[in-house]
Amino acid sequence: MQYKKGSDVLTYTVFYLLGIFVILFIIFPILRLITLPSFNLILEALKDRSVIISIWNSISLSFITAMFSLLFGVPLAFLMAKKKFSRFESLVETIVDLPLAIPHTVVGIALLFVIGREGVIGSLFYREFGFKITGTSIAIITAMLFVSLPYLIDNAREGFKNIDPDLEKVSTVLGASLFSTFARVNLPLSKQSIASGFLLTWARAISEFGAVVILAYYPMTAPVKIYDAFTQYNLAVSTAIAAVLLVICLSIFLVLRVVIHKK
Repeated sequence: MQYKKGSDVLTYTVFYLLGIFVILFIIFPILRLITLPSFNLILEALKDRSVIISIWNSISLSFITAMFSLLFGVPLAFLMAKKKFSRFESLVETIVDLPLAIPHTVVGIALLFVIGREGVIGSLFYREFGFKITGTSIAIITAMLFVSLPYLIDNAREGFKNIDPDLEKVSTVLGASLFSTFARVNLPLSKQSIASGFLLTWARAISEFGAVVILAYYPMTAPVKIYDAFTQYNLAVSTAIAAVLLVICLSIFLVLRVVIHKK
């Protein structure tokens, strides 16, 4: 018994040390980035209208992306949780998670052949309406949605899976329709998983660079603006912009995390 207790203490000690290493590995570069640029340099960056616009573009377009992920992702997550694709279930799961495995520059090029001027959909819009999708907010949202949608679907699916099937059966026995059961039973009981998926989707979309920069260098999002500042000016300017974006994003997501976990 004494040997087991000593072994447990050693295991916990090793786990704590490894855990602390991971925490420091994540937090140290972030703290370094926030504290590195001078206050005057940050003020100068904030005086640049293009910086403010790029940050607003990232926050607003990524939020719209997350809303679209709710619209399209939640129904698919429900079907997957209820195994409605039968023998194609594994195939559907693989397809849904594909964006997580594909390099995002590859995603941008692939989407270019769909919504680009010579793409399947892009050429139709350009030919019929004279509208070029690339270089617009639509292209940015498309890129963001492609890379971030799996986070919403996977989280929502797990939420639906964890619901007691007996609750759904009771709802059906009482005469509720499928949609009524979905709206009154499934959604409320899985709202925290869906909210977490929404938050992860928003976070992933706001940080997207690789696919966005290929489809729409302009209008600039914050990651593209940081890259542009780094190549056009110097590391100090890009660091100041990155620090501002980081503080804004951390503030938003910390507040939302607290709100979600309180519900």
